Amino acid sequence: MKELSQDKKKLLFAGTVIPAHPLALDSNLQLDEAKQRGLTAYYIASGAGGVAIGVHTTQFEIRDPEVNLFEKVLEITADEINNSTKADTFLRIAGICGQTAQAVKEAEIAVKHGYDLGLVSMAAFKTEPESEIIEHIKTVAGIIPVFGFYLQAAIGGRVYTYEFWQQFAEIPNVYAIKIAAFNRYQTLDVVRAVCNSSRKDEIALYTGNDDNIVADLITPYRFKVGGELIEKRFVGGLLGHWAVWTQKAVGLLETVKKSIGTDYQTMEGLLSTNIEVTDMNAAIFDPAHAFHGCITGVHEVLRRQGLLDGIWTLNPKENLSPGQYEEITRVIDAYPHLVDDAFVKDFLESRSAVSAHS
Repeated sequence: MKELSQDKKKLLFAGTVIPAHPLALDSNLQLDEAKQRGLTAYYIASGAGGVAIGVHTTQFEIRDPEVNLFEKVLEITADEINNSTKADTFLRIAGICGQTAQAVKEAEIAVKHGYDLGLVSMAAFKTEPESEIIEHIKTVAGIIPVFGFYLQAAIGGRVYTYEFWQQFAEIPNVYAIKIAAFNRYQTLDVVRAVCNSSRKDEIALYTGNDDNIVADLITPYRFKVGGELIEKRFVGGLLGHWAVWTQKAVGLLETVKKSIGTDYQTMEGLLSTNIEVTDMNAAIFDPAHAFHGCITGVHEVLRRQGLLDGIWTLNPKENLSPGQYEEITRVIDAYPHLVDDAFVKDFLESRSAVSAHS
């Protein structure tokens, strides 16, 4: 069983920005390795503390036998991290999907390529009893440290009971949970369950609630447990939204941490920023059309910045929704302080110069 190193655990619990890494394709829908590596390098340069690859933003179709890119993208991403100056201080997180047999294979591939944690999707379990899913997580945790994942029901997840999360939190080798329920009640279930767990100090909470990112990060959750007041916070985020404008996301998390450390002196500004970030997320993730354009929305921002050449996906049915292009333009114009175009321009120029001299 792979265990999480103390240095990586310290980083995870301190809280960091973890982009959900997209897939770079060319116009023939083949992997564009140069662009794929460039994206990883951009996240490292932006100050992110890790990346999650093989997740929804990477496109689930990478697992299809005729595509067969799951191990390839994990290998490329790990190699790019290994070649960076942050190789020892960067979290490598692999998306783990499917029912137990598939999840075990994917976890073993992740361990093979040096990944620290597996972000375990439970979306393959549609009607199975919760007890079966707990056993599934225990099995995966026996191979790789687990980053739990509460996926919203609107895009393939399901609603779990408070008791489920109580059991989940007690599983050894679970070190974090990404809550992406997009629902305050369901979010509360997970946090309260962790606070009531014997492992409450061994599990870091990360927001995946794209509709409430900043508010999640600034909110203290407090519960009476055995007469003692227990507090947990979302220490960072693992987000598809943070796959774009990443350098600004890193600055935003730093601002949140400073605000918490100074008795919330900048609270009004952060609450306003929460609405701005949610507005930007709505343009990218396309909730107006049931999130149909969420992957292509991310791609469109990266294309405009020059980090991708196009918005191509492995699924030909995926494209921008009607009006989404215009909405992305609107939010970029409305919130220039949350857009890192200048940073990306300098990054690409620097990377091009290095390539020209190598």
